[in-house]
Amino acid sequence: MNKYQQMTFKTIVYSILICSSFIACSTDSESTPSFTDGNNDIITEEIKERNRKNVGSSANDLLSNSTYKSTVFEIFYVKDYKPTDETIENFKKFVTERLNKSKGWELRLEEITVPAKTSYTVDDIIAMENNLRTQYNTDDKIAVFGIYLDAEYANNTENGSVLGIAYQNTSFAIFENTVKSFSNKPLAPSRTVLSSTVLNHEFGHLLGLVNVGSNVQTDHQDTAHGKHCNVEDCLMFWTAETGEGLLNSITGGQIPTLDPQCIADLQANGGK
Repeated sequence: MNKYQQMTFKTIVYSILICSSFIACSTDSESTPSFTDGNNDIITEEIKERNRKNVGSSANDLLSNSTYKSTVFEIFYVKDYKPTDETIENFKKFVTERLNKSKGWELRLEEITVPAKTSYTVDDIIAMENNLRTQYNTDDKIAVFGIYLDAEYANNTENGSVLGIAYQNTSFAIFENTVKSFSNKPLAPSRTVLSSTVLNHEFGHLLGLVNVGSNVQTDHQDTAHGKHCNVEDCLMFWTAETGEGLLNSITGGQIPTLDPQCIADLQANGGK
């Protein structure tokens, strides 16, 4: 990934296609009460800031059982762009295999309606998250926000279309309409396989892969292509940066898995 833009709030963004990283924008606010969660606990701006940090900075918190004993995934989707049931099941399997939480985890899905747009910037997505998100880190629970969108990424180029980004320490977005368009190409894998690959890849970045929060135990970082693995059949390999590369990296219609070196990194950082 190449760092190419800097704004006020230091938030590294990782995408599965183009996989660029840059500094996204947010404004600082006073620590005053904002609203309450499902337990009627007041959520202050100070609490919200726990979930507005750099990608990878909460890798140990997500993986280990030291600080947070459970995880809640709050995933929103624009109408008609809900992830398939199979994609959700694949993600549940991925999470179960990697997170070390004594009190388990839960996943919540909620449909939303949004004004019609042709594309989304990271600032757009952060603004949506600030409006939609209800789950933030508590004393023993870490929260993850995800959103499935109905339009493309604003920074798409002629050479690559972004399918998903990890843009804050516990935040990711999937451009599901773009996933759909790639899955409709001749001989392409199914929408479920593509969407599962994108989702697992972006969550892999939140877990600190590669060398962005979970330190490498062996030399397998492909530094020429940013925070990716140099093993060709690994979920975190760099060819997922372009649409053509992603399609070519999925062989036999199977979702790529993490290679043993990536798994060793996660285990060394408190995961399974």
